[in-house]
Amino acid sequence: MPLLQVLRPTLPILIGASIMLTLSMGLRQSLGIFMQPLTHDIRISVSDFTLALAVQNLAWGFLQPLAGAMTVRYGFRPIMVVGSLLYIAGLAFMAGAHGVISVMIGGGVLIGTSMACTAAAIAMSVAARAVPETVRSTVLGIVSGAGSLGALLSAPIGQLLNEGFGWRVGLLGFVVLALAMIPAAWYAGRIDKVPLPKPRSSEDIGEATAAIAARAALGNASFVVMTCAYLVCGMQLVFLTTHLPSYLAICGLDPMLSAQTLGMIGGFNVLGSLFFGWAGQRWNKLALLGMIYILRSLALAWYFMLPATPASTLLFGAIMGFLWMGVGPLVAGAVAEMFGLRWQAMIQGLAFMSHQIGSFLGAYGGGLLYDALGSYTMAWRIGVALGLAGGIIQVAFALMRPSQPPLLKAA
Repeated sequence: MPLLQVLRPTLPILIGASIMLTLSMGLRQSLGIFMQPLTHDIRISVSDFTLALAVQNLAWGFLQPLAGAMTVRYGFRPIMVVGSLLYIAGLAFMAGAHGVISVMIGGGVLIGTSMACTAAAIAMSVAARAVPETVRSTVLGIVSGAGSLGALLSAPIGQLLNEGFGWRVGLLGFVVLALAMIPAAWYAGRIDKVPLPKPRSSEDIGEATAAIAARAALGNASFVVMTCAYLVCGMQLVFLTTHLPSYLAICGLDPMLSAQTLGMIGGFNVLGSLFFGWAGQRWNKLALLGMIYILRSLALAWYFMLPATPASTLLFGAIMGFLWMGVGPLVAGAVAEMFGLRWQAMIQGLAFMSHQIGSFLGAYGGGLLYDALGSYTMAWRIGVALGLAGGIIQVAFALMRPSQPPLLKAA
């Protein structure tokens, strides 16, 4: 049966989830554009700004399991709509900031809380429920890919407004874009009326309580290894989104190049998400995750070892973009396979806590190392070393697990 025919009954849900995800992720990934003008104008340090983004990542990570559990009790729609409103409020706080407190509340607490309600774990759980298992990984890749388009839109718009009218107008432009999250979340919330499929295996914990579901996840070795490796993923990616614009400015390159590179990452996110969603339908999802971490680390080492040029920067953005959000459909699909759909958002949120601890280290740690050493050399070296270690361990463990399909064996 053609894929579009399978998806037609729940297409509005998938479109709503995709739009919500693309704005939620795209706007957040582009906040680094405003770091230099904002910190200079209101006289706060780079580490103050990155601390706000680090708080954002911690709030997102630690509230993600709670938001996932609340969808079981209250439904997806109210959680996603409230999260969209918090996102708008957070951007407005940042646009009106005159000191570190406003940046911390807006960019840190409010946007971080919003992300727990509107970003990948929630959007992927909505998409996973909306389609049959036979096409689930492919559809998760499509939604993740659609969710990657936000950086293509928000980064250039933010940079143009920033250069032409100042960073406050740039952030107000982001507020206008974020308004579209509300109707998108409302349409995606139709998933609350779609019944859950019947459990297909003894691993499915659909009838368990939240506490039992969490204990089952944390007692699963494959899940624990995936969760630990996920920390490195967050550290590498948020280090780049936060510090790449600053690094390019230090190298004397055109400020618009940072927006172009973030846009390049967003464009190749689409291809990577589609590819890894397709690949996850056929091969071992956990081994594919490890391969992504290894390849990312090699790309980081290559880029930072050479002098930065516009061509190498855009190529680097393309490579990292392809390896960026492809993690999303693989993690979501692996969690659904291991534990079923009812508690997927909560359990995926537990894994995401580790990712966000890594994000905290990438954003704030990178700022601290830069302030202390005057360069990003030590930060990227640490990111490369940990990425290679985490990826190798993830691949080795996945291939040793007899319950997982071999990496190169088609499903």
